Amino acid sequence: MAEGRAGLHVPEPVSRPGFEWDFSSVPIPAAGLVDRPPTNVAADEIRDFPFKLIRVLDDDGRAVGSWNPDLAVETLIEGLRAMMLTRAYDSRMVRMQRQGKTSFYMKSTGEEAVAVAAAMALERGDMCFPTYRQQGLLIARNWPLVDMMNQVYSNSGDRLKGRQMPVFYSSREAGFFSISGNLGTQYVQAVGWAMASASDGDRRIAAAWIGEGATAEGDFHYALTFASIYQAPVILNIVNNQWAISSFSGVAGGERTTFAARGLGYGIPALRVDGNDFLAVFAVTSWAAERARRGGGPTVIEHFTYRAEGHSTSDDPGKYRPRDEAAGWPLGDPISRLKAHLINGGQWSEVEHLAMQKAAEATVREADKEAESYGTLTGGGRPDPSTMFDDVYKEMPENLRAQRAQAML
Repeated sequence: MAEGRAGLHVPEPVSRPGFEWDFSSVPIPAAGLVDRPPTNVAADEIRDFPFKLIRVLDDDGRAVGSWNPDLAVETLIEGLRAMMLTRAYDSRMVRMQRQGKTSFYMKSTGEEAVAVAAAMALERGDMCFPTYRQQGLLIARNWPLVDMMNQVYSNSGDRLKGRQMPVFYSSREAGFFSISGNLGTQYVQAVGWAMASASDGDRRIAAAWIGEGATAEGDFHYALTFASIYQAPVILNIVNNQWAISSFSGVAGGERTTFAARGLGYGIPALRVDGNDFLAVFAVTSWAAERARRGGGPTVIEHFTYRAEGHSTSDDPGKYRPRDEAAGWPLGDPISRLKAHLINGGQWSEVEHLAMQKAAEATVREADKEAESYGTLTGGGRPDPSTMFDDVYKEMPENLRAQRAQAML
């Protein structure tokens, strides 16, 4: 071995502001190349799956290969509507943030299929442990937009009484676990919930989402350890949207291998899917859910996608990547791709699509009108300050009773 000097490797993205975007190093295999294994397959029999990419929709919008879930037209249109409604909701809320009516917002533009397709593949009783870019779960489960907006505005109609940051939703009724600002916590919570469900003999499973950057958190590894040992009925989704705020995926380990491959060391079957392909996301989620319900244990799923806009309204992505980079993402846009699939099958038209878009925007506009009537950041109704002491203890201790009395003077 030649003598040398140890060096420190600092990962760098291919393109920076002022550069031309370049995705030439991102291999995109043709759709339909990956075979769908039986759900009872042993993890070691599909050890190569984390290095493949499951795709159903080809470049012409056709559904090909054994992973094609062969969904009814009505289901496809329902999914398209939910994704379009999610995007319209996001756009409206960002506009309201720019007007000062809320302090903060986070969009899911380009990632709508990750949440919507998964929600439709899961059963209503399954518990979802999301991060802050899966608002599509609630929308796909028909949770009221007004309730979501009330939370963003922290107004008098906010069921969470202003105690959470905007977009940190919570709904037990919709199977949507409270979002945490501490990244990674939802993974261990999901595994624990799934273990409890299995212990009770319940058929319900858990599903959790985490960004690729948060796979570097200890919670990620704790969760995979327990999920593997106890064969918890849980789906562990990694949303690889290429950027964790301003850090590209290489900083979290994406240069060396895929994020799905992290499941291999724990003996957990892992899949890697085109996250902008509604049919593929639906198919892999259905596969993992069926496996979990039959006692097959956990599955890791990496959703290969792209965050088309800023991390949040506090972020300017043009400061760390080319401003037009999103336009070059080789896997396209999930809404456009599902639209093309329906049109190519003679089941949809440009006229119907435009009408659905206008209807989604009108639905969001009406919901926002009602939500604003309960108050916003700049005025109107707010949660009563006395409620800050509620819902902490079943029986309020004397010291809090004294503090509340003092605060109300």
